[in-house]
Amino acid sequence: MFGFCSERSHRLLVSEFVENGSLDKALFGGGAAGRLLRWSKRYKIGVGVAKGLAYLHHECLEWVIHCDVKPENILLDQDWEPKIADFGLAKLLNKGGAGSNVSRIRGTRGYIAPEWASSLPINGKVDVYSYGVVLLELVKGRESPAGWVLRRTIMTLKAELVSGEEAWIGQFVDHRLEGEVHWRQAMVMMEIALACLEEERNRRPTMDSVVQMLLSCDDEFPSGGPDT
Repeated sequence: MFGFCSERSHRLLVSEFVENGSLDKALFGGGAAGRLLRWSKRYKIGVGVAKGLAYLHHECLEWVIHCDVKPENILLDQDWEPKIADFGLAKLLNKGGAGSNVSRIRGTRGYIAPEWASSLPINGKVDVYSYGVVLLELVKGRESPAGWVLRRTIMTLKAELVSGEEAWIGQFVDHRLEGEVHWRQAMVMMEIALACLEEERNRRPTMDSVVQMLLSCDDEFPSGGPDT
């Protein structure tokens, strides 16, 4: 935010202009100009959002839980750098690590972690879960189903990973990309997404570790298909 005005009825927020709008428009709608979001940009966005959440969870003076991570709240600037936006539901977490008790469920259906429905104190792992859904959507280019359909999809994908076969990833990745995909990055993103979507929150990675896993496959764009 660049500035604000709060004088009686005169209220205004001045924030950075983001030329490429929100991620949902770019990913699901082809963007304002109907352009397809290419793989290199999807990977860059995935890394950038992970870095942003890692900063909020581990580096801020007061740790922040966003509570509503979703494509609509990820804005893209002229260089396709993602900006995490809309902190209207965010919660502060003390650095001692104590969880926050929240009186009502926060977030958007389809991106809400299972523990929101329990009496467990809320911590940063709710954002990790939501990020996992976003990562799946970056790979497949479509909105993820909610509820039991998402759980069934996750179980199917886990079975594919355990099988050791890699050809299935080509069927899951956005077909509009016509194979122009960094297949190792796609596989790592899928593995991370499934780890983030664990029902048991203690089994989910931290956002710091997610960043490191993503950066481990940040190399030149390879040729060939998912079996190469």
